[in-house]
Amino acid sequence: MARKTVERNISYDESRKIYYVSMDLGKDKDGKRVKRYQTYRTLHAARMGLRDFLTHREEELRTPKHDLTLSDWLESWMDNIVRPTRAETTVYGYQKIIDNHILPALGHIPLLKLTPMDIQQYYIQVQQNCNLSSNTLRRHHDLLSSSLRSAVRQDKLLNSPMDRVEPPRPERKEASYYRPEELKKLYTLLEGHPLELCAKLAGSLGMRREEICGLKWESIDFQRQLLSIKEARTAFGATVVQKETKTRSSVRTLFIPEDVIRLLRDEHTRQMIQLEEPSLFVVLDHKGYPYSPNALSLAFTRFVRKNDLPRVTLHGLRHSFATVASFQGVPLFDIGKALGHATPATTGKIYTHLVDHTHEDTLLKVSDALK
Repeated sequence: MARKTVERNISYDESRKIYYVSMDLGKDKDGKRVKRYQTYRTLHAARMGLRDFLTHREEELRTPKHDLTLSDWLESWMDNIVRPTRAETTVYGYQKIIDNHILPALGHIPLLKLTPMDIQQYYIQVQQNCNLSSNTLRRHHDLLSSSLRSAVRQDKLLNSPMDRVEPPRPERKEASYYRPEELKKLYTLLEGHPLELCAKLAGSLGMRREEICGLKWESIDFQRQLLSIKEARTAFGATVVQKETKTRSSVRTLFIPEDVIRLLRDEHTRQMIQLEEPSLFVVLDHKGYPYSPNALSLAFTRFVRKNDLPRVTLHGLRHSFATVASFQGVPLFDIGKALGHATPATTGKIYTHLVDHTHEDTLLKVSDALK
């Protein structure tokens, strides 16, 4: 007896008491449709077999087919997605990671065959061979995650292997800073020194070094004693660029204390007298050019070493600003706003010692109340 159709793609042979499932495999090279039949003892088993086949077939049809290596994809990603949309500093940082680390280790692997284990082994290898910190390695992880998510969106991958990769655990670094008495000593030693203004912009206003280097005279309101932060001067390699601030929350206006406004006036007068052409920038090196962030940091570090002070970087003066503010009872929220942080959580994450200081005050007050 002929097979009787029971459902779409399922028929039943009454004499043999077997269900047949028709599985469409598509067309061959000559354009002829190819089918395969599978038999099952029950209708339920036939339905399950058909469902599994259709699921597998749909995934197979969706799976990209190409011979791109990870190297090929990263080159395309950088050229077509990263360079047109990201800051120059980001492009430079990404390219260094790709050229120095990812391509030598993983670049030859076909994109479709890249596995989570390949990437996990890469983390171990690069950390051991190059002695990279977990925080640096986290940037590698973020780069690979972003690039392979883009590969999925561009239909070059069905799924990103990064979804199953364990990210490097970030290391929490304690911020180095001066306590109030140490900051006062630094200021005393810096009186009349070319770095005095820079140090006070960092230590008394909490400015980043890139913000100090990018500060222009047009951003200073001498009459109202206000300073507007809206640009930063950033270095990548040997190139220095003027750009917008780090984030939208970094754009802020700060009140200028009397001692700092005096230094700004003195510097403005000096530049007007000594420079042939007025500079747009507030902070200049000994040649009269705007400082690069790295050069300014190096100059400050040399001053600290020469005067046998505790080893704190120029960026550490920004941390010192937050510490002094906390000692004076300023809430973490207000400190974060002055520093240009997006949320109080960012401030608390960086300045864990401030939170600990607050806990100490709280516990002492409770203890005193119970005596």
